[in-house]
Amino acid sequence: MAVGVGDVAPDFTLPGVFGEDEANYTLSSYRGDPVVLVFYPGDSSPVCTRQLNSYNDNLDQFAATGATILSVSPQSVESHIKFSCKQGGFEFPMLADTDKSVGSSYGILGPLGLYRRSIFVIDAGGTIAYAHRAITGATYRSANDLVAVLKGME
Repeated sequence: MAVGVGDVAPDFTLPGVFGEDEANYTLSSYRGDPVVLVFYPGDSSPVCTRQLNSYNDNLDQFAATGATILSVSPQSVESHIKFSCKQGGFEFPMLADTDKSVGSSYGILGPLGLYRRSIFVIDAGGTIAYAHRAITGATYRSANDLVAVLKGME
């Protein structure tokens, strides 16, 4: 069953990269601050590139709410590093859900097992405050929409 607003966000630990530093990232280690959990289908695809660059370009707005962005896709850490380098670097962690277990626990896998572009805003206590799963791959929530959700939680 897919998780939604009001549910405790399923915890996870995934390998990832932030800048040039590779590490394991655990969702529960961010408790105390809101998290914007961004599930995206693929590194270097046109829509994913626009989406992540949009969030990166508006990091000051996210930071003003105290939120951390965590991006997750099924590609490897190595793929994330190449993608980030091509874009001049993303200023948030990029996590590798290569077996899609985290995507599955959040109910974002489509009928063919592919990632659906999805966003979860998790409050400081670890509860899902906002959930969006795209029906088509070409749409995503804007930075302004997500910041408005975060401000509404304050």
